[in-house]
Amino acid sequence: MLKIAFRNIFRQRRRTVLTALAMIVGFTLSSVFIGWSDGAYSDIISMFTRNRIGHIQVHRAGYLDKPSLYDVIEGYESIGEKIAGVDGVEAWTPRIYSAGLGSVGDKTMGVQIIGVDVGREVKATQFDRKITRGAIFSDAAREAILGVGLARILKADVGREIVLVTQGTDGAIANDLYTIIGIAKSGDKATDRMACYLHINDAQDLLVLNGRVHEIAVIAEALDRVPKITAAIEAQINDAKLEVSPWQVVAKSFYRAMQADRQGDLIGRMIIMLIVAIGVLNTVLMSVLERTREYGVLKAMGTKPSQIFGVVVAEVTFIALGSIIIGAMCGASLNYLLSIYGISLPQEFSYGGIVFQTMYAAVTVRSLAIPAVTVLVSAIFVSLFPALRAARIAPASAMRTH
Repeated sequence: MLKIAFRNIFRQRRRTVLTALAMIVGFTLSSVFIGWSDGAYSDIISMFTRNRIGHIQVHRAGYLDKPSLYDVIEGYESIGEKIAGVDGVEAWTPRIYSAGLGSVGDKTMGVQIIGVDVGREVKATQFDRKITRGAIFSDAAREAILGVGLARILKADVGREIVLVTQGTDGAIANDLYTIIGIAKSGDKATDRMACYLHINDAQDLLVLNGRVHEIAVIAEALDRVPKITAAIEAQINDAKLEVSPWQVVAKSFYRAMQADRQGDLIGRMIIMLIVAIGVLNTVLMSVLERTREYGVLKAMGTKPSQIFGVVVAEVTFIALGSIIIGAMCGASLNYLLSIYGISLPQEFSYGGIVFQTMYAAVTVRSLAIPAVTVLVSAIFVSLFPALRAARIAPASAMRTH
């Protein structure tokens, strides 16, 4: 019966080609849809984590829910050494955060003071590449780097001085004068409008932190290993006063928005495959109706209904398998080209505070496996009704059909 089913595919080649084309186009569109989505999200997550928050963060317990100047990490260097010893950790960097006022000349603006360890920050997030004008911190004290948006608002430039006023951990008003040595662009407009970077030593002196920090950001070697590395760091630190959080927890709103967007992609793929399934159903049903007399003869010769049912399903399965092979080659080729050249958007857009102008696809197992399973399952499912109809044909009336 499988041999008969295979031969039947080539009896009406035009119909077979049309059915296969519907599956191939559906597979290719679905594959590119998933590949482009995976590539775009991979770029977004990579830029969001590697350039800004890190893959994992360590804080004082409760800091993420309600950040406070007083929720600090003691002995961060020894904790950092433990983190560095965890397999899969690429880099770690300490940070200090505080709110304050920044004044350049007669312009004053609320700022976010960010203290960074220059060497570790460069290794972890390539901080030196964010400097658009000027230079990175030197060994000199009292230097500041402003976000590009903040510099524009304050009409500040390299070489000018900024006065920072904030509150120290001792409860007193803290203020000092810093020389602007650089302008940085992080890619996040909101951050660039408020960020004032200080060397970690200057930030500790200003805020009277005495060697303490608010955050340790960790960069993992691979994004898919973050859950395991998070658990390993937590076990290595083994301190109930500290929380180890992956980027999904640190950036909850961003992660939820991304998940909601992916659900929209799922609906799009389902619509594509529904259109393909309707096309296949129509073609197979027409094929059964045209061969009514043939099925009647088969039943009159003693062919069982289950065998006829199996023949129809097998025909569609053979076509689906062939279409999947061709569709996989087309989908993988298109995704590969899009992963190299990408698609330039007519207008840049912002997602999670990051600006994008070119979107790249990715060749992933998901982009081939999901369409393959979907095409095969949907093709077999829609063939069940025509196959059932063929199996129930009455031989006497079917043989009189012309």
